[in-house]
Amino acid sequence: MANYTGPKVKLSRRVGVPICDTPKHTTKRQLNPPGMHGFRGRRLRDYGIRLNEKQKLRYHYNVLEKQLRLTVDQANATKGNTGEVLLQLLERRLDNVIRRLGWARTIWAARQMVAHGHVLVNGRKTDRPSCRLKVGDTITLKEGIQKLVRENLESLPGHEVPAWLSFDPSTLTGKIESIPTSDQVPFDVNMNLIVEFYR
Repeated sequence: MANYTGPKVKLSRRVGVPICDTPKHTTKRQLNPPGMHGFRGRRLRDYGIRLNEKQKLRYHYNVLEKQLRLTVDQANATKGNTGEVLLQLLERRLDNVIRRLGWARTIWAARQMVAHGHVLVNGRKTDRPSCRLKVGDTITLKEGIQKLVRENLESLPGHEVPAWLSFDPSTLTGKIESIPTSDQVPFDVNMNLIVEFYR
């Protein structure tokens, strides 16, 4: 599957919120709109507001439009609140779980770690970042990447692992303990607007 390889900070500036927790994305200057003077243009209409919210979600989870649309269709076919289910499906992607564990600083680094075959799910090598994990799944790492992961953990001193995950720092093992809820997701996005966008 294709992947966005262009400038990443431009994405944060385009949607007006940091899509990544690194200082490069969170400084005040980087949240100004793109352009010489941060030109805002016209006020957004209803469609533009919903589109912007959808793009925020896409950039945060590093998924393409087709992938997101397929996930929305799957959430629609599942019982429960569509917005809540959509968020749960995206949160349980393997690349996102690695980011939430703090093993990689960004979603792009997490994706690369998986694609290069450094991650084991239930003891088996998995090189698909979009792999959706279930409750009880265990994530471990190959020996060659463990030193880099420990350095990443040291560079994120204030990082907190969400309650729906468990992490053993001594063995670098993560486990899915439960299905995530919307209040456990450290990213502010209006799911109702996104569901409306696709209707």
